[in-house]
Amino acid sequence: MNIREEDLVNNPTPRISVCLCVDTSSSMQGAPIHELNEGIKMFYDAVMQDEIALYSAEISVVTFGNGVECIQDFGSLERVKSVPQLMAHGYTPMGEAVNLALDLFEQRKKEYRAKGVDYYQPWLVLMTDGAPNGDANELDRSVNRTVSLVDGKKLTVFPIGIGAEADMAVLQRFSPTRVPLKLQGLKFKEFFKWLSQSVSRTSQSTPGEKVPLDVEGIGGWGEL
Repeated sequence: MNIREEDLVNNPTPRISVCLCVDTSSSMQGAPIHELNEGIKMFYDAVMQDEIALYSAEISVVTFGNGVECIQDFGSLERVKSVPQLMAHGYTPMGEAVNLALDLFEQRKKEYRAKGVDYYQPWLVLMTDGAPNGDANELDRSVNRTVSLVDGKKLTVFPIGIGAEADMAVLQRFSPTRVPLKLQGLKFKEFFKWLSQSVSRTSQSTPGEKVPLDVEGIGGWGEL
């Protein structure tokens, strides 16, 4: 039995899997990547300090910049030795990254089912400051897969644009039920604080139960 399966046997708490699918292309250099790293660290810290969320949440991080990479796969947060540090370089293969994120969700859900562990609807956080310039077919495939899952109530998507150059029209394609939001300035910390609180509330509910999002709290970091 591998470590990922051991986690599920030793801790059968229902899981909420969150994939941070984030743009780390060259245009994110400087303050944006610094603030993004700080926000992700705060997100990990907040979830780990919540007794229920610690055993329920699983976070993966997929970056798209210098190619596409899963730098943190799903698994017990207790095993996370250090929070991933992101570097900004390269272009914006968004479709390839979303397809990898969806593959990771599918693999983890198979493992949940195999071990009889219940799970909440997974969350995909998609953040970009530009427009995709990877393979157009991969982009179309990732959009179709995402929309199908959202329509089937098998995925929740949070599309977030960063800065003036973010392609909000592409983000909208990934989100049939929710208008994509634009981050106010570089308020990554405020966003991840809101996200950690949302994870905490969900982890205290029953899988399948509808947990209303803190829409009011979005005003602290996002704008239409």
